Amino acid sequence: MPLAPWSIGVFTSIDAGLGVHLEVARELGIPSIQLHTPHASGRTPSAAEAFLKKLDRYGIELTCVFGGFDGESYADIPTVERTIGLVPTETRAARLKEMKEIADFARLLGCDVVGLHIGVVPHDTKSKDYADVVEVTRTLCDHAAKNEQAIHLETGQETADALLGFISDTQRSNLFINFDPANMILYGTGQPIEALRKVGKYVRSVHCKDATWSDQPGQTWGAEVPLGKGQVDIGLYLQTLKEIGYSGPLTIEREIPQEPDRQKAEIQHAVELLNSIKHSIGTRTS
Repeated sequence: MPLAPWSIGVFTSIDAGLGVHLEVARELGIPSIQLHTPHASGRTPSAAEAFLKKLDRYGIELTCVFGGFDGESYADIPTVERTIGLVPTETRAARLKEMKEIADFARLLGCDVVGLHIGVVPHDTKSKDYADVVEVTRTLCDHAAKNEQAIHLETGQETADALLGFISDTQRSNLFINFDPANMILYGTGQPIEALRKVGKYVRSVHCKDATWSDQPGQTWGAEVPLGKGQVDIGLYLQTLKEIGYSGPLTIEREIPQEPDRQKAEIQHAVELLNSIKHSIGTRTS
């Protein structure tokens, strides 16, 4: 059954300890999830079949499978630059191979969207490093296209202008954006609402997450906070999503301890906030 416009979702995982427990989503009646990919041992046809049966029992739809890799660290911004995504040269080939496997696992799950943090793209667009990152992204997009899938790059590690330039240079029609407004604040890469308006034509999925600015934006982390408690301005965020014509799921992402009671309380608060805003501005997109 197709999801309603602006249906609520949560970010979850099978075995990686990220996001919200699937059982919490079920208890709260949340109709969709984005899934952080399981470890390699869990990316099997039998595991996919078992997970799909669970989703069917729970009445939950999978909207995106997110890739991630061993060795990644978000300890601080310099560490992100060294370790995240397909940018680090020493791990690029192995990670590209794994992303292809993740895309194939997503196909087993019947999911036509694969997301990831590509990493901090080299700023010198004339450099070989930049050209190499463009090429590896093209290769991933081409593999996904064979599966009839799109690739969604999550925002945050680039400015909106840099991300637009990178997508243009990659020249692939199945490359889009998963917009995360809090990441723009956490990384210090730009005002989230202004960024959303700039990249809106490429936004095909979103995170609903909140954060506060660092006192040294771009050098030290901002702080992730419960939805509505930060500086994103969630009401204006949804209003802007409406303005750009976005009608897909509103997926709550919240990095909190794996404590079901706390998760349930925070996610329930986020769901109530989003539903209140949806009611006040309406969900019909322009």
